Amino acid sequence: MDQKIICLAAEKTADRLQEFLQTLEEDDLANLLQNQAVKGKAAGALLRAIFKGSPCSVEAGALRRLKIYTCCIQLVESGDLHKEVASEIIGLLMLEAHNFPGPLLVELANEFVGAIKEGSLMNGKSLELLPIILTALATKKENLAYGKGELNGEECKKQLINALCSGRWNQQYVIQLTSMFRDVPLTAEEMEFVMEKVLRMFSKLNLQEIPPLVYQLLVLSSKGSRKKVLEGIITFFSELDKQHNEEQSGDELLDLVTVPSGELRHVEGTIILHIVFAIKLDCELGRELLKHLKAGQQGDLSNNICPFSIALLLSVTRIQRFEEQVFDLLKTLIVKSFKDLQLLQGSKFLQNLVPHRSSVSAMILEVVKNSVHSWDHVTQGLVELGFILMDLYGPKKIPDGRTIETSSSLSRMPNQQACKLGANILLETFKIHEIIRQEILEQVLNRVVTRASSPISHFLDLLSNIVMYAPLVLQSCSSKVTETFDYLSFLPLQTVQGLLKAVQPLLKVSMSMRDSLIIVLRKAMFASQLDARKSAVAGFLLLLKNFKVLGSLSSSQCSQSIGVSQGFYDVLRRNSQLANSIMQTLLSQLKQFYEPQSDVLPPLKLEACILTQGDQISLQEPLDYLLCCIQHCLAWYKSRVMPLQQEEEEEEEGFYQDLDDMLESITNRMIKSELEDFELDKSADFSQSTGVGIKNSICAFLVMGVCEVLIEYNFSISNFSKNKFEEVLSLFMCYKKLSDILNEKAGKGKTKAANKTNDSFLSLKFVSDLLTALFRDSTQSHEESLSVLRSSNEFMRYAVSVALQKVQQLKETGHVSGPDGQNPEKIFQNLCDITRVLLWRYTSIPTSVEESGKKEKGKSISLLCLEGLQKIFSAVQQFYQPRIHQFLRALDVTDKEGEEVEVSVNERAAFQIRQFQRSLLNLLSSQEEDFNSKEALLLVTVLSNLSKLLEPSSPQFVQMLSWTSKICKEYSREDASFCKGLMNLLFSLHVLYKSPVILLRDLSQDIHGHLGDIDQDVEVEKTNHFAMVNLRTAAPTVCLLVLSQAEKVLEEVDWLITRLKGQVSQEIVSEEASSQATLPNHPIEKAIIMQLGTLLTFFHELVQTALPSGGCVDTLLKDLCKMYTILTALVRYYLQVCQSSGGIPKNMEKLVKLSGSHLTPLCYSFISYVQNKKSKSLTYTGEKKRKVLLLLQPWPEFFGKPSQSLISSLPLNSMKSFSSTFLRSPR
Repeated sequence: MDQKIICLAAEKTADRLQEFLQTLEEDDLANLLQNQAVKGKAAGALLRAIFKGSPCSVEAGALRRLKIYTCCIQLVESGDLHKEVASEIIGLLMLEAHNFPGPLLVELANEFVGAIKEGSLMNGKSLELLPIILTALATKKENLAYGKGELNGEECKKQLINALCSGRWNQQYVIQLTSMFRDVPLTAEEMEFVMEKVLRMFSKLNLQEIPPLVYQLLVLSSKGSRKKVLEGIITFFSELDKQHNEEQSGDELLDLVTVPSGELRHVEGTIILHIVFAIKLDCELGRELLKHLKAGQQGDLSNNICPFSIALLLSVTRIQRFEEQVFDLLKTLIVKSFKDLQLLQGSKFLQNLVPHRSSVSAMILEVVKNSVHSWDHVTQGLVELGFILMDLYGPKKIPDGRTIETSSSLSRMPNQQACKLGANILLETFKIHEIIRQEILEQVLNRVVTRASSPISHFLDLLSNIVMYAPLVLQSCSSKVTETFDYLSFLPLQTVQGLLKAVQPLLKVSMSMRDSLIIVLRKAMFASQLDARKSAVAGFLLLLKNFKVLGSLSSSQCSQSIGVSQGFYDVLRRNSQLANSIMQTLLSQLKQFYEPQSDVLPPLKLEACILTQGDQISLQEPLDYLLCCIQHCLAWYKSRVMPLQQEEEEEEEGFYQDLDDMLESITNRMIKSELEDFELDKSADFSQSTGVGIKNSICAFLVMGVCEVLIEYNFSISNFSKNKFEEVLSLFMCYKKLSDILNEKAGKGKTKAANKTNDSFLSLKFVSDLLTALFRDSTQSHEESLSVLRSSNEFMRYAVSVALQKVQQLKETGHVSGPDGQNPEKIFQNLCDITRVLLWRYTSIPTSVEESGKKEKGKSISLLCLEGLQKIFSAVQQFYQPRIHQFLRALDVTDKEGEEVEVSVNERAAFQIRQFQRSLLNLLSSQEEDFNSKEALLLVTVLSNLSKLLEPSSPQFVQMLSWTSKICKEYSREDASFCKGLMNLLFSLHVLYKSPVILLRDLSQDIHGHLGDIDQDVEVEKTNHFAMVNLRTAAPTVCLLVLSQAEKVLEEVDWLITRLKGQVSQEIVSEEASSQATLPNHPIEKAIIMQLGTLLTFFHELVQTALPSGGCVDTLLKDLCKMYTILTALVRYYLQVCQSSGGIPKNMEKLVKLSGSHLTPLCYSFISYVQNKKSKSLTYTGEKKRKVLLLLQPWPEFFGKPSQSLISSLPLNSMKSFSSTFLRSPR
């Protein structure tokens, strides 16, 4: 039969074939076709013949075709056919599909949809036919029966696609179905149906099935809905990552974890590659990605910024046209994230409204961690991002040439945190990816060498961390490090020291590198430039400190720099085998400047220390540093080396006795010497414009330095001998005489000696011991000798002053001068000891008691102790934040080591706070004329520092806030600085407890009451909420403070409005969502309106106040501008949200009306008041006035209108012309 059909089909006309086919039963024909197809015998030829004999123009032929199509689809799906046969059949069906009449196409398409929904497809091969059927259907213009009505072909296609996308899909056909839609012409709406369906299927698929599906989706997205695709992919993997992290961090058993970490990361990596490839082919997709992620900046970052999307962005940087845009976006995201965090941490009001925001820095570091799973396409972007952040946000030079460096432990400013993030990215990437290590190291070293004039401490820290992590691994990069050594002579000393310290672990494992360095340093030692020689000294000292070097040291180059003297002590401690050599070197060096005859005064040849070359006079030998080094080395040698040597090497130890004898002789003769012996009496010239003056200044500083060194030396060997303490006091008097002369000359502008005290030669450990002895030593046997020192208030004041200078040096540089000055642990211990002494001295002898019998000029010891405490509390929080608990514990003299109950930081800080609160209360209880404002301000600063240690949710914090508020309410002082400090403390506490708007309102009423009204005929009732606000402090002090706080509140409100706008623009808001968004109980919107309403009453008071011209008026006008700008922004937000709603919230309507009735008219009156006052800052104020007038212009026209028109008319009216502003009467 099959042969007959084929033969008939070969005839020129199909008449006989049609007649024959009509005689056959449809089932027989279908069975025939099935048998032939299964056997693989000319099924294609038979199918062509059947189609030829079944024209669609004849109803019977069309129906026969439909039956054959159904039969073929079942055959193909059965899996019984060879691939070639199945492909041939599908190809023929595709060719003939366009001949079908519309109704049959609908029927055929419905069969497909039904099969897909029921899951009856066996292998999905027949799905290749569906796009052809849908495409053919879309071309039919006539109305076709569909469901209960009639639709044209295009509409039928739309309904079919809708039905298909709303039904269930078997997961094994999801990829084929998605691929199928590529060949179907789809409208934008149909694309949305399809994309939403496919994206919903992600969660039902196995992880390994998602990459090929994403590939098909991306290909499909070239027809439209790019944003939907990207958003769906990013959201899915964001949620998957969160779920995965929760599972890993939870207590679930390992076998319950849904997806292994490695598998998830590999899948994510593959998908990222697919997207990047798609963006290369379709730039619009890349633009859509950037647009989508930029939009997410304003709203909640967690919606679309996640580790997956960041990894995707970093991969896109490999496409040149998007590289700059992506890095700009990432920089903006990072800094904004840190700024938002800073804003949130400083405001309890925001913390209550906004949940904890996702940290972009944590996400980026997670990307670094995930990149271990073969994410090579992300690695390069990470490295570039790390360097961009470090380059842009590293420490900067300020105009006077100094560098703004951040402390090692605290860097809370957004830019500093961004720089730190960059360093962390590079360090973690270095640890994970071996292939990129060479490049990271090279780039760091290049920056160290080429940016020597800029601050590079952050790069040196990174280099140190890199080297410390893997010194052995870095041996392969040794050539690059060795190459860097060649530039040492040209780098600043600080850079050289940092660089050599950073690569020190490398020098320990690489002999060749060490040899290269020694060669470079030898050359530099004899260079003509002083800086090069200093660098060489620094390098050799480092080698001596860290390597067991045997032999002797040459003294020929010892006087080249202070660095040698300062460095020998560290070398001696770290490399004791060099002890004899170092001590001999120091002895021979001192002999050059020592007068050996015991009756010669003075004992030192100061002239030999000074170099005169023509008109240039300079210090050649820093004799004070040399003596300081000798004193410390000798003390260490006697305590550590000599006890071990005993009698074995006595003959070699003569040098230490020589040094002791020389120091003793110098002490005795310095005491006997008069200033005239040094030619440095009061009549001497100390001006910096003459050679003699410069020489005398240098000599004076040398003598003062020598005195300080001898004070420490004699105290340390005294064993509490009264004679020795008398010598110490005599040395101090010599020091003081010179200091007084230099200070007197400095007062007349003749010398720069006033800053000399910053470089005290006393070590921090000695200062600690000295203060302890002076104030806390109650040993009976020491009493007589210590009374010598205690009898001199000037000496005790000097001891405390040096402690202050050391702490100030720590705050500014991160270290102190002298032994162990770079050792954080030793510094911390000394700070604890000093603080304990100063705290006891201040609380035991109040300033008022001490000053009542004081005759000397200058600050009292108690006041200096308080100043020291203030500086120490600040320094400890800056450099030792993690050790605050240990610090506070050290201050508690009653604390016992074996205590079972651990006392919290809160409780310890609160205990210290109470002591200073009592001191401040005592001060405030005194009469106004006895009030010590300096002490009061220091106490407030101390309380501010200590209050930062309290947890804002703790009862101790609430007590601190209540106490501060009570002080402000009950005590009145006219000192502006004290008032400012106290009010600042109140606000800093208040914002961490709740919003300060009520506080601002009360203070504005007090200011208004004290300063009076702009209308002199109006008598203002005084409210007296806060006694601290009085006629002297109301303006400018308190007024500027409250305006500054109001500006911060406005910034917070502005931030919230921007966030709300971002959320609205992220969503495609439906009518229901819109109407819900306008409900007044939306917490953020309600809070915004409440804040602005209270601020409105605050400004209502101030614009009626007779403020003095200048800063107060300017700031008020600026804040009014901001207030009206934010009101406008809020109105525009409601316009955006409420387009389809019945109206705006009642409280918003009330706010706008209140601004019109209570504020706007008064603003015009205030501007008239300012205009009428003859102020020196008229021009500047006029500029502010014009801005306010422009913003005020629209508001009066809204009052009395219905709420909807009130809101909608704002944007139209806010564009009034500049000139019309001034035509209207200000009233």
